[in-house]
Amino acid sequence: MGATDEFPISRPAIEWPTLALTVVIYGGWLVLTAWHAMLPWPVLLLAGGWIVAWQGSLQHEVIHDHPTRNRWINNAIGFPPLSLWLPYAVYAREHAAHHATPHLTDPFDDTESNYLARSGGLAHRLATLEATLAGRIVFGPPIRVARFGLSEARRTWRDPWAVAREWAPHLVALGLIVAWLDHVGLSLWVYALCFVWPGTSLLLIRSFAEHRADADPAARTAVVADFGPLALLFLHNNLHPWHHARPAVPWYRLPALYRADPQAFARAPRYAGYRDIVARYLLRPHDRLVHPGR
Repeated sequence: MGATDEFPISRPAIEWPTLALTVVIYGGWLVLTAWHAMLPWPVLLLAGGWIVAWQGSLQHEVIHDHPTRNRWINNAIGFPPLSLWLPYAVYAREHAAHHATPHLTDPFDDTESNYLARSGGLAHRLATLEATLAGRIVFGPPIRVARFGLSEARRTWRDPWAVAREWAPHLVALGLIVAWLDHVGLSLWVYALCFVWPGTSLLLIRSFAEHRADADPAARTAVVADFGPLALLFLHNNLHPWHHARPAVPWYRLPALYRADPQAFARAPRYAGYRDIVARYLLRPHDRLVHPGR
């Protein structure tokens, strides 16, 4: 019997660990921004990046209908744009499409694919810059933000009303965040460099080896058997096959699913932890840039 069969989905009306985490994340963000001037910049960089990345993991959890049975409450928890650049509605729509496609990693079908559809051009040169883990951490954030902005500009040309529906609430919330930062004397540039950039870099560590193109669908989603600080930061999304198999299972139950049957997804790529990924790919590409099917 596989791990997913050992744990039938029985969800409480309120997932209290996730609500507690929500208080920690948003309370921590308020404290960090309000008292930023008292912190040395390396501390602000580490803490600010951590809190923005943690909220990104929380948003991912919320997209899968956690921590309550009320969609409005859940969306309110995930909505604040602490990363500034990514509207929650866009993330939710694209992540739902990522889970729905049977063609994971295919750049034409998977909204979260890291592969290119073709070689050559500026896109290929930029992908080369972030092909290694070091490149992904350093260059990945501005590349991803620029690529996302270009994609949204194209979508605006095709379907302006749909873009307006997703971006209008985001811009209102963004204005409130900028007003708060101005109130506490934290410049937008410092916030971008000490919160947004490192926070995005941390999330890109999670997604760096998360999926791999393979003819076998069961070999496209990797297991990172890590239970340290990064696993907590990513809310155990490093146990990714279990998450894809049971997205309704809350983050704090994923380790139990894994331990019940660590070999449940025997054909999945496996890493002993994030140290293993660093050792393999810090200065080497994780895979070819162009999807092999293309």
